[in-house]
Amino acid sequence: MHGSTLIFVLIGVLLYLMMGALVFNALEAPHEESHHDELQATRKEFLGNYTCVDPEHLSKLIDVVAEAISVGVDPNSNTTFSTSWDLASAFFFCGTIVTTIGYGNISPKTTWGQLFCICYTLVGIPLFGFLLAAAGDHLGTSLRNAIAKVEALLWKWKVSPTIVRVITAVLSILLGCVLFIFVPILVFQKVEDWTWLESAYFVVITLTTVGFGDYVAGTTGGNPEMFPLVWFWVLFGLAYFVSILSMIGNWILVLTKKTRAESQSEVTQTDRVPEGVGSDKGKDLVKEEKLHAMPKDPVLSQPLDYLGENLAYIDESSDAVSGKIHLDPLPKRRRQRRHLRRDQQKPKTPKTSPNEPENKAPNGDIRQKDPPTPKL
Repeated sequence: MHGSTLIFVLIGVLLYLMMGALVFNALEAPHEESHHDELQATRKEFLGNYTCVDPEHLSKLIDVVAEAISVGVDPNSNTTFSTSWDLASAFFFCGTIVTTIGYGNISPKTTWGQLFCICYTLVGIPLFGFLLAAAGDHLGTSLRNAIAKVEALLWKWKVSPTIVRVITAVLSILLGCVLFIFVPILVFQKVEDWTWLESAYFVVITLTTVGFGDYVAGTTGGNPEMFPLVWFWVLFGLAYFVSILSMIGNWILVLTKKTRAESQSEVTQTDRVPEGVGSDKGKDLVKEEKLHAMPKDPVLSQPLDYLGENLAYIDESSDAVSGKIHLDPLPKRRRQRRHLRRDQQKPKTPKTSPNEPENKAPNGDIRQKDPPTPKL
Protein backbone atom coordinates (compact mmCIF):
# COMPACT_ATOMS: atom_id res chain seq x y z
CA MET A 1 0.00 0.00 0.00
CA HIS A 2 1.36 3.38 -0.99
CA GLY A 3 1.85 6.15 1.55
CA SER A 4 -0.82 8.34 -0.03
CA THR A 5 -3.31 5.48 0.08
CA LEU A 6 -2.50 4.86 3.76
CA ILE A 7 -3.06 8.52 4.60
CA PHE A 8 -6.33 8.52 2.67
CA VAL A 9 -7.59 5.44 4.56
CA LEU A 10 -6.47 6.93 7.90
CA ILE A 11 -8.35 10.15 7.21
CA GLY A 12 -11.43 8.14 6.25
CA VAL A 13 -11.32 6.14 9.50
CA LEU A 14 -10.86 9.29 11.59
CA LEU A 15 -13.80 10.95 9.86
CA TYR A 16 -15.90 7.83 10.47
CA LEU A 17 -14.97 7.89 14.17
CA MET A 18 -15.82 11.58 14.41
CA MET A 19 -19.17 11.00 12.75
CA GLY A 20 -19.96 8.17 15.21
CA ALA A 21 -18.91 10.33 18.17
CA LEU A 22 -21.25 13.14 17.10
CA VAL A 23 -24.18 10.75 16.62
CA PHE A 24 -23.72 8.98 19.96
CA ASN A 25 -23.23 12.29 21.74
CA ALA A 26 -26.50 13.59 20.32
CA LEU A 27 -28.40 10.40 21.16
CA GLU A 28 -27.02 9.31 24.54
CA ALA A 29 -26.05 12.51 26.36
CA PRO A 30 -29.64 13.78 26.85
CA HIS A 31 -30.71 10.34 28.09
CA GLU A 32 -27.88 10.30 30.63
CA GLU A 33 -28.71 13.81 31.77
CA SER A 34 -32.34 12.90 32.37
CA HIS A 35 -31.32 9.98 34.61
CA HIS A 36 -28.95 12.26 36.52
CA ASP A 37 -31.74 14.75 37.18
CA GLU A 38 -34.06 11.95 38.26
CA LEU A 39 -31.46 10.62 40.71
CA GLN A 40 -30.95 14.05 42.28
CA ALA A 41 -34.70 14.58 42.61
CA THR A 42 -35.16 11.17 44.24
CA ARG A 43 -32.27 11.84 46.67
CA LYS A 44 -33.73 15.23 47.61
CA GLU A 45 -37.18 13.74 48.11
CA PHE A 46 -35.76 10.96 50.32
CA LEU A 47 -33.92 13.45 52.55
CA GLY A 48 -37.07 15.56 52.80
CA ASN A 49 -39.21 12.61 53.87
CA TYR A 50 -36.64 11.19 56.30
CA THR A 51 -35.11 14.18 58.05
CA CYS A 52 -33.31 11.95 60.56
CA VAL A 53 -30.97 10.69 57.81
CA ASP A 54 -27.80 12.70 57.37
CA PRO A 55 -26.80 13.47 53.76
CA GLU A 56 -23.24 12.26 54.42
CA HIS A 57 -24.45 8.88 55.68
CA LEU A 58 -26.69 8.55 52.65
CA SER A 59 -23.74 9.26 50.35
CA LYS A 60 -21.69 6.58 52.11
CA LEU A 61 -24.54 4.10 51.70
CA ILE A 62 -24.76 4.90 47.98
CA ASP A 63 -20.99 4.40 47.58
CA VAL A 64 -21.14 1.01 49.29
CA VAL A 65 -24.04 -0.09 47.09
CA ALA A 66 -22.25 1.06 43.90
CA GLU A 67 -19.07 -0.80 44.88
CA ALA A 68 -21.05 -3.95 45.63
CA ILE A 69 -22.71 -3.75 42.23
CA SER A 70 -19.33 -3.37 40.51
CA VAL A 71 -18.07 -6.53 42.23
CA GLY A 72 -21.16 -8.48 41.16
CA VAL A 73 -23.29 -8.47 44.28
CA ASP A 74 -27.02 -7.96 43.81
CA PRO A 75 -28.12 -5.11 46.16
CA ASN A 76 -31.72 -6.41 46.15
CA SER A 77 -30.73 -9.80 47.55
CA ASN A 78 -31.52 -10.76 51.14
CA THR A 79 -29.10 -12.07 53.74
CA THR A 80 -28.64 -15.35 51.81
CA PHE A 81 -25.39 -15.19 49.83
CA SER A 82 -25.50 -16.04 46.13
CA THR A 83 -22.16 -15.94 44.32
CA SER A 84 -21.61 -14.69 40.81
CA TRP A 85 -18.68 -17.09 40.42
CA ASP A 86 -20.51 -20.39 40.39
CA LEU A 87 -19.23 -23.07 38.00
CA ALA A 88 -21.48 -22.10 35.08
CA SER A 89 -20.72 -18.39 35.42
CA ALA A 90 -16.97 -19.01 35.76
CA PHE A 91 -17.05 -21.27 32.66
CA PHE A 92 -18.83 -18.55 30.71
CA PHE A 93 -16.33 -15.96 31.93
CA CYS A 94 -13.43 -18.12 30.71
CA GLY A 95 -15.21 -18.45 27.36
CA THR A 96 -15.46 -14.67 27.03
CA ILE A 97 -11.71 -14.45 27.69
CA VAL A 98 -10.54 -16.88 25.00
CA THR A 99 -13.03 -15.52 22.44
CA THR A 100 -11.88 -11.93 23.19
CA ILE A 101 -15.52 -10.87 23.72
CA GLY A 102 -15.04 -9.74 27.33
CA TYR A 103 -18.53 -8.74 28.41
CA GLY A 104 -17.29 -7.25 31.68
CA ASN A 105 -20.39 -8.13 33.69
CA ILE A 106 -18.05 -9.99 36.06
CA SER A 107 -14.31 -9.61 36.33
CA PRO A 108 -11.62 -10.60 38.83
CA LYS A 109 -11.08 -8.08 41.60
CA THR A 110 -8.41 -9.80 43.69
CA THR A 111 -4.69 -9.49 42.99
CA TRP A 112 -4.14 -13.21 42.41
CA GLY A 113 -7.27 -13.40 40.28
CA GLN A 114 -6.05 -10.64 37.99
CA LEU A 115 -2.57 -12.22 37.75
CA PHE A 116 -4.07 -15.60 36.82
CA CYS A 117 -6.34 -13.88 34.27
CA ILE A 118 -3.27 -12.44 32.50
CA CYS A 119 -1.61 -15.85 32.16
CA TYR A 120 -4.88 -17.55 31.27
CA THR A 121 -5.54 -15.03 28.48
CA LEU A 122 -2.08 -15.38 26.91
CA VAL A 123 -2.50 -19.15 26.65
CA GLY A 124 -6.23 -19.38 25.97
CA ILE A 125 -6.51 -17.00 22.99
CA PRO A 126 -4.03 -18.89 20.73
CA LEU A 127 -5.58 -22.20 21.81
CA PHE A 128 -9.04 -20.97 20.85
CA GLY A 129 -7.59 -19.71 17.56
CA PHE A 130 -6.59 -23.27 16.62
CA LEU A 131 -10.03 -24.54 17.60
CA LEU A 132 -11.70 -21.78 15.59
CA ALA A 133 -9.62 -22.63 12.51
CA ALA A 134 -10.45 -26.34 12.78
CA ALA A 135 -14.16 -25.66 13.25
CA GLY A 136 -14.16 -23.23 10.34
CA ASP A 137 -12.43 -25.83 8.17
CA HIS A 138 -15.10 -28.44 8.84
CA LEU A 139 -17.91 -25.93 8.40
CA GLY A 140 -16.33 -24.80 5.14
CA THR A 141 -16.25 -28.41 3.94
CA SER A 142 -19.93 -28.86 4.69
CA LEU A 143 -20.66 -25.54 3.00
CA ARG A 144 -18.75 -26.54 -0.14
CA ASN A 145 -20.61 -29.85 -0.33
CA ALA A 146 -23.96 -28.07 -0.11
CA ILE A 147 -22.95 -25.43 -2.65
CA ALA A 148 -21.66 -28.10 -5.06
CA LYS A 149 -25.12 -29.67 -5.17
CA VAL A 150 -26.73 -26.29 -5.83
CA GLU A 151 -24.22 -25.52 -8.56
CA ALA A 152 -24.75 -28.88 -10.21
CA LEU A 153 -28.48 -28.13 -10.36
CA LEU A 154 -27.86 -24.66 -11.80
CA TRP A 155 -25.45 -26.03 -14.40
CA LYS A 156 -28.13 -28.45 -15.56
CA TRP A 157 -30.38 -25.46 -16.15
CA LYS A 158 -27.57 -23.81 -18.18
CA VAL A 159 -27.33 -20.75 -15.96
CA SER A 160 -24.59 -18.20 -16.60
CA PRO A 161 -21.39 -18.84 -14.56
CA THR A 162 -21.44 -15.29 -13.16
CA ILE A 163 -25.01 -15.73 -11.98
CA VAL A 164 -24.05 -19.09 -10.45
CA ARG A 165 -21.29 -17.46 -8.42
CA VAL A 166 -23.59 -14.68 -7.20
CA ILE A 167 -26.39 -17.10 -6.29
CA THR A 168 -24.09 -19.45 -4.34
CA ALA A 169 -22.45 -16.53 -2.48
CA VAL A 170 -25.82 -15.08 -1.49
CA LEU A 171 -27.14 -18.50 -0.43
CA SER A 172 -24.10 -19.21 1.75
CA ILE A 173 -24.38 -15.84 3.50
CA LEU A 174 -28.13 -16.17 3.98
CA LEU A 175 -27.72 -19.67 5.42
CA GLY A 176 -25.29 -18.37 8.05
CA CYS A 177 -27.51 -15.40 8.87
CA VAL A 178 -30.51 -17.68 9.41
CA LEU A 179 -28.67 -20.26 11.55
CA PHE A 180 -26.53 -17.94 13.65
CA ILE A 181 -28.41 -14.61 13.71
CA PHE A 182 -32.16 -14.85 13.11
CA VAL A 183 -32.79 -18.10 15.00
CA PRO A 184 -30.73 -17.01 18.08
CA ILE A 185 -32.57 -13.67 18.08
CA LEU A 186 -35.89 -15.45 18.42
CA VAL A 187 -34.51 -17.85 21.06
CA PHE A 188 -33.04 -15.11 23.25
CA GLN A 189 -36.17 -13.01 22.87
CA LYS A 190 -38.25 -15.89 24.21
CA VAL A 191 -35.91 -17.17 26.94
CA GLU A 192 -34.50 -13.89 28.28
CA ASP A 193 -37.74 -11.92 27.90
CA TRP A 194 -36.04 -9.26 25.78
CA THR A 195 -37.49 -7.15 23.04
CA TRP A 196 -36.59 -7.98 19.44
CA LEU A 197 -34.20 -5.03 19.26
CA GLU A 198 -32.44 -5.96 22.51
CA SER A 199 -32.03 -9.55 21.36
CA ALA A 200 -30.67 -8.49 17.96
CA TYR A 201 -28.36 -6.02 19.71
CA PHE A 202 -26.94 -8.78 21.92
CA VAL A 203 -26.46 -11.20 19.00
CA VAL A 204 -24.62 -8.74 16.76
CA ILE A 205 -22.47 -7.30 19.58
CA THR A 206 -21.51 -10.84 20.63
CA LEU A 207 -20.66 -12.28 17.19
CA THR A 208 -18.57 -9.21 16.37
CA THR A 209 -16.66 -9.85 19.65
CA VAL A 210 -17.40 -6.31 20.86
CA GLY A 211 -19.15 -7.51 24.01
CA PHE A 212 -20.26 -4.47 26.02
CA GLY A 213 -21.78 -6.59 28.77
CA ASP A 214 -24.96 -4.57 29.26
CA TYR A 215 -26.93 -7.54 27.93
CA VAL A 216 -25.67 -11.04 28.76
CA ALA A 217 -27.71 -14.18 28.17
CA GLY A 218 -28.35 -16.19 31.33
CA THR A 219 -28.09 -13.31 33.78
CA THR A 220 -31.27 -11.32 33.28
CA GLY A 221 -33.60 -14.31 33.10
CA GLY A 222 -31.88 -16.30 35.80
CA ASN A 223 -30.92 -19.15 33.46
CA PRO A 224 -27.28 -20.09 34.16
CA GLU A 225 -27.67 -23.25 32.08
CA MET A 226 -27.69 -20.98 29.03
CA PHE A 227 -23.99 -20.14 29.49
CA PRO A 228 -22.52 -23.33 27.86
CA LEU A 229 -25.06 -23.15 25.02
CA VAL A 230 -24.21 -19.50 24.35
CA TRP A 231 -20.49 -20.32 24.28
CA PHE A 232 -20.92 -23.09 21.69
CA TRP A 233 -23.14 -20.79 19.64
CA VAL A 234 -20.39 -18.18 19.70
CA LEU A 235 -17.80 -20.79 18.65
CA PHE A 236 -19.65 -22.07 15.59
CA GLY A 237 -21.02 -18.66 14.67
CA LEU A 238 -17.55 -17.11 14.62
CA ALA A 239 -16.15 -20.11 12.71
CA TYR A 240 -18.86 -19.87 10.08
CA PHE A 241 -18.50 -16.17 9.44
CA VAL A 242 -14.70 -16.42 9.43
CA SER A 243 -14.91 -19.07 6.70
CA ILE A 244 -17.38 -16.94 4.73
CA LEU A 245 -15.19 -13.83 5.00
CA SER A 246 -12.06 -15.77 4.02
CA MET A 247 -13.78 -17.19 0.94
CA ILE A 248 -15.00 -13.74 -0.12
CA GLY A 249 -11.51 -12.33 0.47
CA ASN A 250 -9.89 -15.07 -1.61
CA TRP A 251 -12.42 -14.52 -4.36
CA ILE A 252 -11.64 -10.79 -4.49
CA LEU A 253 -7.91 -11.54 -4.38
CA VAL A 254 -8.13 -13.93 -7.33
CA LEU A 255 -10.18 -11.46 -9.36
CA THR A 256 -7.70 -8.68 -8.55
CA LYS A 257 -4.70 -10.76 -9.59
CA LYS A 258 -6.45 -11.81 -12.77
CA THR A 259 -7.25 -8.20 -13.64
CA ARG A 260 -3.64 -7.16 -13.02
CA ALA A 261 -2.32 -10.00 -15.16
CA GLU A 262 -4.66 -9.09 -18.01
CA SER A 263 -3.73 -5.40 -17.82
CA GLN A 264 -0.02 -6.23 -17.84
CA SER A 265 -0.44 -8.46 -20.87
CA GLU A 266 -2.33 -5.70 -22.69
CA VAL A 267 0.44 -3.21 -21.89
CA THR A 268 3.13 -5.52 -23.22
CA GLN A 269 1.13 -6.15 -26.38
CA THR A 270 0.68 -2.43 -27.07
CA ASP A 271 4.32 -1.63 -26.31
CA ARG A 272 5.76 -4.41 -28.48
CA VAL A 273 4.28 -4.23 -31.98
CA PRO A 274 5.89 -6.82 -34.27
CA GLU A 275 6.90 -6.00 -37.80
CA GLY A 276 4.43 -6.89 -40.46
CA VAL A 277 1.54 -6.89 -38.07
CA GLY A 278 -0.92 -6.95 -40.94
CA SER A 279 0.58 -10.08 -42.47
CA ASP A 280 0.09 -13.67 -41.41
CA LYS A 281 3.55 -13.72 -39.88
CA GLY A 282 2.70 -10.74 -37.70
CA LYS A 283 -0.52 -12.37 -36.55
CA ASP A 284 1.41 -15.49 -35.57
CA LEU A 285 3.86 -13.39 -33.56
CA VAL A 286 1.00 -11.66 -31.74
CA LYS A 287 -0.52 -15.03 -30.85
CA GLU A 288 2.81 -16.30 -29.53
CA GLU A 289 3.25 -13.18 -27.38
CA LYS A 290 -0.23 -13.64 -25.96
CA LEU A 291 0.61 -17.21 -25.01
CA HIS A 292 3.89 -16.18 -23.36
CA ALA A 293 2.19 -13.26 -21.56
CA MET A 294 -0.26 -15.56 -19.83
CA PRO A 295 0.44 -15.97 -16.08
CA LYS A 296 2.22 -19.10 -15.02
CA ASP A 297 0.12 -19.54 -11.89
CA PRO A 298 -2.36 -22.36 -12.56
CA VAL A 299 -5.00 -20.61 -10.46
CA LEU A 300 -4.66 -17.35 -12.35
CA SER A 301 -4.24 -18.93 -15.78
CA GLN A 302 -7.60 -20.64 -15.62
CA PRO A 303 -10.83 -18.74 -16.32
CA LEU A 304 -13.34 -18.07 -13.61
CA ASP A 305 -16.27 -19.26 -15.70
CA TYR A 306 -16.42 -22.87 -14.60
CA LEU A 307 -17.49 -24.83 -11.56
CA GLY A 308 -14.14 -25.34 -9.86
CA GLU A 309 -13.33 -21.68 -9.23
CA ASN A 310 -16.63 -20.66 -7.80
CA LEU A 311 -16.75 -18.77 -4.54
CA ALA A 312 -17.00 -21.90 -2.44
CA TYR A 313 -14.02 -23.56 -4.13
CA ILE A 314 -11.52 -20.72 -3.86
CA ASP A 315 -11.06 -21.40 -0.15
CA GLU A 316 -8.00 -23.67 0.10
CA SER A 317 -8.58 -25.98 3.02
CA SER A 318 -6.78 -29.04 4.21
CA ASP A 319 -9.68 -31.26 3.23
CA ALA A 320 -9.44 -30.22 -0.40
CA VAL A 321 -5.69 -30.86 -0.38
CA SER A 322 -5.95 -34.23 1.34
CA GLY A 323 -8.39 -35.45 -1.27
CA LYS A 324 -11.53 -35.71 0.80
CA ILE A 325 -13.29 -33.64 -1.83
CA HIS A 326 -12.44 -34.32 -5.45
CA LEU A 327 -12.42 -31.05 -7.34
CA ASP A 328 -12.10 -31.13 -11.09
CA PRO A 329 -11.32 -27.50 -11.85
CA LEU A 330 -10.77 -28.02 -15.57
CA PRO A 331 -13.62 -29.01 -17.85
CA LYS A 332 -13.08 -31.34 -20.76
CA ARG A 333 -12.75 -28.59 -23.32
CA ARG A 334 -10.00 -26.95 -21.26
CA ARG A 335 -8.07 -30.21 -20.90
CA GLN A 336 -8.32 -30.83 -24.64
CA ARG A 337 -6.84 -27.41 -25.34
CA ARG A 338 -3.93 -28.13 -23.00
CA HIS A 339 -3.26 -31.46 -24.71
CA LEU A 340 -3.27 -29.73 -28.09
CA ARG A 341 -0.77 -27.16 -26.83
CA ARG A 342 1.50 -29.86 -25.48
CA ASP A 343 1.33 -31.74 -28.76
CA GLN A 344 2.23 -28.56 -30.66
CA GLN A 345 5.19 -27.92 -28.37
CA LYS A 346 6.65 -31.44 -28.82
CA PRO A 347 9.57 -31.53 -31.26
CA LYS A 348 8.67 -33.26 -34.47
CA THR A 349 10.88 -36.10 -35.67
CA PRO A 350 12.42 -35.44 -39.08
CA LYS A 351 10.83 -37.38 -41.86
CA THR A 352 12.57 -38.67 -44.89
CA SER A 353 11.58 -37.20 -48.19
CA PRO A 354 9.26 -39.31 -50.31
CA ASN A 355 11.73 -39.32 -53.22
CA GLU A 356 14.54 -40.91 -51.25
CA PRO A 357 14.10 -44.53 -50.29
CA GLU A 358 14.62 -45.50 -46.68
CA ASN A 359 17.63 -47.67 -45.91
CA LYS A 360 16.52 -50.19 -43.39
CA ALA A 361 18.66 -52.60 -41.48
CA PRO A 362 17.73 -56.26 -41.36
CA ASN A 363 16.10 -55.74 -37.93
CA GLY A 364 13.86 -52.93 -39.25
CA ASP A 365 15.92 -49.93 -38.01
CA ILE A 366 16.61 -47.08 -40.36
CA ARG A 367 20.24 -46.77 -41.27
CA GLN A 368 21.83 -43.47 -41.93
CA LYS A 369 23.09 -42.94 -45.45
CA ASP A 370 26.81 -43.14 -45.94
CA PRO A 371 28.41 -39.84 -46.79
CA PRO A 372 29.34 -39.55 -50.49
CA THR A 373 32.95 -40.36 -51.29
CA PRO A 374 34.88 -37.49 -52.78
CA LYS A 375 35.87 -37.86 -56.42
CA LEU A 376 39.55 -37.76 -57.22
